[in-house]
Amino acid sequence: MSFRIEPAPSFRDRLASSDRPLVGAWICSGSPIAAEIVAGSGLDWTLIDGEHSPIGLESTLALLQAVAPYPITPVVRVPSNDAVLIKQILDLGAQNLLVPMVNTAEDAAAAVAATRYPPLGIRGVGSALARAGQFNRIENYLQRAHEITSLTVQIETDAAVQNARAIAEVDGVDAIFIGPSDLAASMGLLGQQEHPDVIAGVERTIATVRSFGKPVGVNAFAPATARRYLDAGASFVLVAADVSILARATEKLAAEWIPEQDATERTSY
Repeated sequence: MSFRIEPAPSFRDRLASSDRPLVGAWICSGSPIAAEIVAGSGLDWTLIDGEHSPIGLESTLALLQAVAPYPITPVVRVPSNDAVLIKQILDLGAQNLLVPMVNTAEDAAAAVAATRYPPLGIRGVGSALARAGQFNRIENYLQRAHEITSLTVQIETDAAVQNARAIAEVDGVDAIFIGPSDLAASMGLLGQQEHPDVIAGVERTIATVRSFGKPVGVNAFAPATARRYLDAGASFVLVAADVSILARATEKLAAEWIPEQDATERTSY
């Protein structure tokens, strides 16, 4: 008797079925224990960050295994829009991808092609030996892979903001995620995610993508800013990270228990 497995709902499915915005947190530490704590928190989704963290292929696998028993939906951010990396991360079992630094419709189309098997794309075929298809236990995985997986692309430069509609129109892009930090840097406002011009760019992008009917999300650690973006129509948001929660909480402990702790002004999270 053959054993068959049905994959969990994708991030695309979660967004489509939810009657409210999805709220999540980053996993940046690379710790499976931290990931499991985040996964059991009651948050809707988590972003495993392979771009700005020490998380590589093996640790991505360990993190996905750590969060798998929980109802949270994991999304993996790949380091770059690279077909080889995308293939490897899909094969190790990432069901939902976020591709950073997508500036044009051509960039978005390349990301789509990397996630899909021929004739729809260029993804190499190795799922029978990989966790992606649960080692050949997901029925018709090769034919269904593009339905089982989801692709979110990241708009995080001024040029990408200008191209937001064209990016959103690319077939196979399931959602758009806005990165205010790099957007601020591209506008000559490094470290100033709360600058009015950056906020205006984010809100303009939210409106543009929503007008095309696709979900759009944003990173926003300041609660007031996160609520502002949700009010503007964001469908999903990241409001913290495992490392920032630990950093701010331990600083608070130090300030409470060690006399005359110097207050330090920080320009970012």
